[in-house]
Amino acid sequence: MMEKDKLRRADAFSGAAILLFGLWVVSQAVKMPMKGSWGGVQNVWFVSPALFPLFVGAMIALLGALLVKNALKTVGFKAMGGIIGWMVSRELILFLKTPALIRFYAIVALFCSFVFMNIPRVDFFLGAIHFLLVFISMFYFDNDRLLIKLLVFYLCSTLVSMIFFAVGLPTALEFYIPFSGDWLTLVLIAAYGIYTWTQVRTDAALRKKYATMLILAALAPFLIGSAFKYLLLVPMPKEGLVVFLLDAIRYWEF
Repeated sequence: MMEKDKLRRADAFSGAAILLFGLWVVSQAVKMPMKGSWGGVQNVWFVSPALFPLFVGAMIALLGALLVKNALKTVGFKAMGGIIGWMVSRELILFLKTPALIRFYAIVALFCSFVFMNIPRVDFFLGAIHFLLVFISMFYFDNDRLLIKLLVFYLCSTLVSMIFFAVGLPTALEFYIPFSGDWLTLVLIAAYGIYTWTQVRTDAALRKKYATMLILAALAPFLIGSAFKYLLLVPMPKEGLVVFLLDAIRYWEF
């Protein structure tokens, strides 16, 4: 466990970030209308949609400010000055390369690409399989050197997907190759699986984990996704190649 002084120093910086985030929420909330007339109905300030985000933003900013205040009260301004000096030193670069932070980078990159790129554009089943393959392999294998290699490979494949969607290739290829984005994702899944195998094939323990990864990554999305899609009748965020095939099987008329 971190020492109390180190925790309080960390609180100062995290509290400042929380404070700024709260102020940003407030700045966005004040752009909402506080009162006005819509459809012939006059609305007053206490039914404004801005009230809730204003309250939440103000509370977040207040709590962030209190966190900074308590941190400075415990460690003092002099100690905080030493931390600021450390932040502009060479030691910060070394700290940013530690295994714990590399895992953090991997988590952020993985979730951001899944939420903001794959979910809106790729068949949910394929996106989920890709996500689970990468997530399980990066952390279940418990190998820092392998984690870096897998992260670099995943970032390169993500860059390929970003370029593919950014230049509008799915729309241009739709007539010739339906679900072209899904086919690309399928290729990237296969490429990641092959690359991972080349990294673990000489280690018996990792080969066993690799087999477990494949089973879980393929089975979980189909079990959970199919239950939501066909039992609970909940549509997937993006329905593409796999959903098209599952619909053909589900509603096949003999």
